[in-house]
Amino acid sequence: MDLKEQVQSLIARMGFPDAQVSVDDEHHKISVVIDDEAVRAQLPSLLPALEHLVNLILRKVKSPSYVVDLNYYRRERERLIIELAKAAAKKAAMTKGEVALPPMNAYERRLVHVEISTNPDLMTESIGAGKDRHIVIQPTNL
Repeated sequence: MDLKEQVQSLIARMGFPDAQVSVDDEHHKISVVIDDEAVRAQLPSLLPALEHLVNLILRKVKSPSYVVDLNYYRRERERLIIELAKAAAKKAAMTKGEVALPPMNAYERRLVHVEISTNPDLMTESIGAGKDRHIVIQPTNL
């Protein structure tokens, strides 16, 4: 059974037999679309749980882990994080000062670091611990 079939089987056992699953092996991403109101209401908590289950299955067969997106939630969240990073970068460049972003998980902070790394006049630093860990963007000449 290939990965797509395994994920479809898992989701069918969860009570969603009509879920659409697509697998991007090159980028290690799995996209799942479930047309159900209860799923849409629980996306922020359901997504990490589903990703964890999928990666447990993959770990069992010694396969690399995948990033799971459910109902395009992660894709939209990434777009918002990058927009936030660009706006904060613009503000840091204009004010020549530090701009602190709200706390984010490690994946979201990485998105910001990568986005800001394209601007040689700005630098980023992760500050804080645990759920309070956040990024500060500042000009390189500070």
